[in-house]
Amino acid sequence: MSDQTAPLDISRAIRAMAGWLVVAALAVCSGAANAQTPQQQTPPPKPPVEAAPQAVPGFWDPRRRPERPDLSRITVIRFLTETDYPPFNFTGPDGNPAGFNVDLARAICEEIKVTCTIQMRRFETLVDALATNRGDAIIASMAVTPQLRTRVDFSDPYYRAPARFASRRDAVLPEVRPEYLEGKKVGVIGGTAHEAYLKAMFTDAELHAYPNDDALRQALRRGEVDFIFGDAIALAFWINGTDSAECCAFSGGPFVESRFFGEGIGIAVRKGNDLLRQALNWALFRLWEKGRYTDLWLRYFSVSPF
Repeated sequence: MSDQTAPLDISRAIRAMAGWLVVAALAVCSGAANAQTPQQQTPPPKPPVEAAPQAVPGFWDPRRRPERPDLSRITVIRFLTETDYPPFNFTGPDGNPAGFNVDLARAICEEIKVTCTIQMRRFETLVDALATNRGDAIIASMAVTPQLRTRVDFSDPYYRAPARFASRRDAVLPEVRPEYLEGKKVGVIGGTAHEAYLKAMFTDAELHAYPNDDALRQALRRGEVDFIFGDAIALAFWINGTDSAECCAFSGGPFVESRFFGEGIGIAVRKGNDLLRQALNWALFRLWEKGRYTDLWLRYFSVSPF
């Protein structure tokens, strides 16, 4: 999804997961190429791509259970979401809203036991639509930022978009530190929070800026760079998809520094709507506690971005 300009740009650039607790086992899809000896007549079979151990993000502390608000005062929740950000939001084969965010919104309404409507709109129109009472809550992978906090209130985070490195499969690193990338060519999309993070933290790496995701990933496939750095969710789908041609895998674990990658992804409500915000927090906690959030996450994410 293309970057946009402030303040919603910041939300878009870092969207696509800061919660209290991230329950995330570091997942590394790795496969080292075997060396061929002179005695071998044919190349050894390529090692199979092993599925990464799945890690489900958690932002809920069982010791801090939200109080149940007066849900009788809520009779309907009109959710607003965006039109095209798969797998989070997209139009299903039947023409209705679909995706992770849509299913989560429906689960929230089931938990609160209220009627739920979901309207799809262009991302850049969502905050204005909320402000003019055309909806009650935005569930559209909207990153919590100081700029947006001046216009809306947010629920607790329900996921975050970490950053990760990817490399070719024969050069996977189990851990990535600044000293490990000294002199290495690292690709990144120019003008993003990911580039700013590399410039601040990986000062000895040789950075190469690219205009978009496609150019960045092709550079890694062709071996123009040793690593690329970007949104882990988008990279997870690319690594597991046909476009990567099984070339590449994650190196190292996730980077989640909120100063660069945001406080997390929350559900936005109108300023001062504390009842709905508290109801959403209560419902999210309940869904996580019952395992429904985990089931939903695993349904949509076959390769963990964590």
